[in-house]
Amino acid sequence: MNQASTMQTPSLPVDLQALRAWLGRTEVASDCVEVQRVQQLAASFDLDHHRFVANNVLPPLWHWCFATPISAMHQAGPDGHSARGGFLPPVPLPRRMWAGSRLHWHDDFRIGDPINRESRVVSVESKTGRSGSLVFVTVGHQWKRDTRLVLSEEHDIVYRDIPQIDTPIPLGPYRAPVWPMTLQQACAEAQKRGSKEVRCTMQPDEVLLFRYSALSFNSHKIHYDRRHCLEIEKYPGLIVHGPLMACLMGTLAWYQSNCQRPTYFAFRALSPVYDGEVIEILSRQSDVMPEDSLLANMLQTQRLTSGLRAEFAGTPDVGLVAECAIQKADGSKAMTAQMAW
Repeated sequence: MNQASTMQTPSLPVDLQALRAWLGRTEVASDCVEVQRVQQLAASFDLDHHRFVANNVLPPLWHWCFATPISAMHQAGPDGHSARGGFLPPVPLPRRMWAGSRLHWHDDFRIGDPINRESRVVSVESKTGRSGSLVFVTVGHQWKRDTRLVLSEEHDIVYRDIPQIDTPIPLGPYRAPVWPMTLQQACAEAQKRGSKEVRCTMQPDEVLLFRYSALSFNSHKIHYDRRHCLEIEKYPGLIVHGPLMACLMGTLAWYQSNCQRPTYFAFRALSPVYDGEVIEILSRQSDVMPEDSLLANMLQTQRLTSGLRAEFAGTPDVGLVAECAIQKADGSKAMTAQMAW
């Protein structure tokens, strides 16, 4: 056990009606898919960054490093993120995490393209879970090249209480290569074996977390401030970014498909991964989408609330599906996803 107790603090009062005043609030940002940032992300994945040059296709989910929200230092909250109450509603629960996303590609971004993000708060919901009060904020994004829609996305943010525990016991020291085998090498090995399943073992460390935070302009302290993690948010180590893990799954599945542009991708975070944990990134190809999968639910129930229903509605003509996961050493899943072509 890394924690001294599992008692929870009383839930903070949540005025859902007041938070819903943020529904419809919008934010826009413009950027360029510049080669240097793409190469920096490729190098962080130990890929040959020299191969990522102007006009090449941007791998799926790498767009999260562009057109990121920008806030001044005086606008930072106590957790390093922008103080609440700007674009996002001021949810009074201290922990916040990227809980999942659903995406639909219409085109590719290429290195060197202009990239524009148009975002809107589309849903604010509250629930009660084992950890106490939960608030889910859903943001709809439209990613464009100039005025052409390239990607439709929904992004779920979850807010929750901090458990009432003593400072957790820190995770032990570790020293191992982050990438014993790269995503691309793992796919090449699986192809040699004729296997439809690819497994890539890696151990995220502080350097990878720092690089991804810098590339995505993410100043959330849970990814780089160990003292904040232990003493304030009661985590035993640094948290590996949810979008980073989703990006790893998406990139692995993309290489496995010989770099074909996907049509859909959906992921859900299930439990945290801490720096130093050995994890496996999994992708297994199939020509059948499981009926109970996250992606099938998204496409068949039309439960999206962003006003992008038409982009996701109906049962798609799916020719190939990759079942993806981030698996911990004990066999449990920290994240699951599906990518479809």
